[in-house]
Amino acid sequence: MGRVFVVELEGRIYSCKFCRTHLALAEDLVSRSFHCRRGKAYLFNNASNITFGTLEERMMLSGMHTVADIYCCFCGQNVGWKYEAAQEKDQKYKEGKYVLERGRIVDGADSEFYINTSRYGSDLEDN
Repeated sequence: MGRVFVVELEGRIYSCKFCRTHLALAEDLVSRSFHCRRGKAYLFNNASNITFGTLEERMMLSGMHTVADIYCCFCGQNVGWKYEAAQEKDQKYKEGKYVLERGRIVDGADSEFYINTSRYGSDLEDN
């Protein structure tokens, strides 16, 4: 499969809730007023450290869109979707933008006191 290379973003960031991989910069945030099946979601101009699912037509509250689910490149969790195309003229502004689900990301301010509890930390005793 190969080695996973992760881009470290600088500035205020939004990270994957599951592994803390950087996903987006606060300066790329377009809107906090989006919704998904699991609750709130944010619209971004750009996203990093993601992989894409297959394109599909999906009926959303705002109409039919062509979207691809996006996954954290490090842990593989679904973190949102990317708008590829919109059918409705008033929805064209979403094309090429990314939606990150609020319940699957953490704000850099939220993770200030994050403690890595993985069993592969540097303080493990030799067995």
